[in-house]
Amino acid sequence: MSAVRIGPYALANQLILAPMAGVTDRPFRQLCRRLGAGMVVSEMVTSNVGLWHTRKSRLRLLHAGDPEPRSVQIAGGDPQMLVEAARANVALGAQIIDINMGCPAKKVCNKAAGSALMKDERLVAEILDSVVRAVEVPVTLKIRTGWDRANKNGVSIARIAEQAGIQALAVHGRTRADLYTGEAEYETIAAIKQAVSIPVFANGDIDSPEKARAVLDATGADGLLIGRAAQGRPWIFREIEHFLRTGERLPAPTLYEVERILLGHLAELHAFYGDLMGVRIARKHVGWYLATLPGAREFRAEFNRLEDKDAQCAMVRRFFAERHNEGEGVAA
Repeated sequence: MSAVRIGPYALANQLILAPMAGVTDRPFRQLCRRLGAGMVVSEMVTSNVGLWHTRKSRLRLLHAGDPEPRSVQIAGGDPQMLVEAARANVALGAQIIDINMGCPAKKVCNKAAGSALMKDERLVAEILDSVVRAVEVPVTLKIRTGWDRANKNGVSIARIAEQAGIQALAVHGRTRADLYTGEAEYETIAAIKQAVSIPVFANGDIDSPEKARAVLDATGADGLLIGRAAQGRPWIFREIEHFLRTGERLPAPTLYEVERILLGHLAELHAFYGDLMGVRIARKHVGWYLATLPGAREFRAEFNRLEDKDAQCAMVRRFFAERHNEGEGVAA
């Protein structure tokens, strides 16, 4: 596995935690990095700095303690606002600025941001030129294969990006119209890799070590972005890294290790967000961790009614204690 570079930064490996709004907060980023991710990207923040006074935005802008290089994703459709957001994030400690042109969410696309921007190649060029010139740090870009299946202009956007000075490009193997339905396709990513000389990262449906190997082989990509598959399974990074390096699968984590990772994650969430918000945000993560284990649905219904961090931790311990006693040793 050759080292991937983004500007002056050599990544620890080819595997990057994809930015996900409401998921890739500081506790999750740091956990995924400890468990094998070569780089992590913070959740998307709006380019409208006037909205940064909200508690949600302030928490998204905290990068102290994050492992280097610190990559921050910004979203918007106005070149000058994106310039301001990029400069402000660099001042707050960002070492890489990532521009989102891949999010298919309506609330983002309706504002001519995210993957909606791919419809307007002239605006794309203006945005990328402006942001690259505005900051001293590397700027990267996240796109989809196109607007819809009849308009796959990913190769054209990739060439615009390279010409503007973008230093790495991540491509999700779906169009904006596909949202997250169906299966990702990798032919367009392979064509983009052939068309440009900057690093290209493949994204979409990479949920196992074998799939990771297959996608790298199919696309020739320099690395992989992993998003939804890491939810409740942050150890997927070490599993993929080991498989790519050795061709062998690591054993699945034991239930004891899953319990330790989950309780540690809960403690970090409670500390980062505070008791009230931390308890609420913990619910979705616990649901993801336990999704494949017997009794998870019944457990989640009761767990989601808890309003106290100590009660949450105690209930998680009880859930695992019952399974340890029944001899269930390995997480599926």
